[in-house]
This record gives sequence, C-alpha cells and structure tokens, in this order.
Amino acid sequence: MEARAAAIANGDAQELIWLLEHPPIYTAGVSAKSDDLIQPDRFPVYPSGRGGQFTYHGPGQRVAYVMLDLRERGRDVHGFVTALERWIIGALDVFAIRGEIRKDRVGVWVERKAPGAPAREDKIAAIGVKLRRWVSFHGVSLNVEPDLGHFTGIVPCGIRQHGVTSLVDLGHTVTLDDADQALKTSFQTVFGPVADSAPPIS
Repeated sequence: MEARAAAIANGDAQELIWLLEHPPIYTAGVSAKSDDLIQPDRFPVYPSGRGGQFTYHGPGQRVAYVMLDLRERGRDVHGFVTALERWIIGALDVFAIRGEIRKDRVGVWVERKAPGAPAREDKIAAIGVKLRRWVSFHGVSLNVEPDLGHFTGIVPCGIRQHGVTSLVDLGHTVTLDDADQALKTSFQTVFGPVADSAPPIS
C-alpha cells in the first residue's frame, strides 16, 4: 500500500482502491492509548501509521484502502475526510440505512430507536487515513456482517459511550458482494468514474 502510494506521488502509477477482508486483527493508529487495548492476547495487534486509535478488522467487514492523489482533488484534508464519509453514507442509502456523521466523532453512525427504550448511536463504519505527499492511504472499514463480539477486546476508536453495529445487525441481509456494489456506485457519485482492476500479485 505504501509502495503504491509512493508510486502515485511519483507519477508512476494511477490511483487505486483495494477492497479487502482481513483475518481477525486489531490495529493501532497513531493516537492509540494502551488502556484501550482490553484483551491484548485475543488477536494479533498491528501498529499502523494511520490516524485514529484502536480498531478491529475481520471476516464480514469490508476494508477499503484508498490511494487517491489529492493534488488532483483540491489538497483539502478536511474535505477529503468529508468525502469519505459521504461515500459511506451513499452506500448505506442503497440499503435504506441512514448513516450520519458527528462533529465530535469520526466515522459514520446509525441512530437506533426501539419502542420504550432511549435512542442510541452505534458506529457502522470507521475512517482512518494518512497522507504523504498529498497521496492518501489506509482508508475506511464498513461492518457488513462481522462478529461484533470481536470489538469487545478494544475500545473502538477510543469511544466508550457508544457501540458498534453492522448491516446484518440492523436486519439487512447483505453480502460483501452487495456492499461492494453499493460502495462502487456511491464512490462514482462522490469521487468520479472508476475502472475495475485485477487484484495485486502477491
């Protein structure tokens, strides 16, 4: 990923989005606090150069690594993060889910209301990016059908007063392929046309 971002910055490669599914892991962003790693031996823990704190990646979650050239997209970091949020929100719209943003919390949130119970907000997508020479890497993660119990080994993104949810947890029968198509459609609305690319050779 970093090699590709460097190649984009050098003018030797085109922009690229990787859509991945990780085995169960925890990753630590540059602002991660040790107290937020509740179960350090539960899954492998990887330090990461992205922004943010601890997060979980695993099966049933779509991780999108976003390598875009912001020299061609306005050199606006805040605008870029806002565009990533709009991308996720647009994908959720496909499934009639209202994703929302909060000024004091990065990511995309869903307000949940149940009869006779107070409303609550759960995170459905996390955002953690890094820029180098105005090229982005790392990206976003959308919870499609992960095991939400795996998030209990950390304080996700350092936020203790809210939970996490997924498309399936919200009652929608959605596969990763379904989510990919929604992400592709929304991406084109927010960022512009795309072309499919073969997976990288390992």
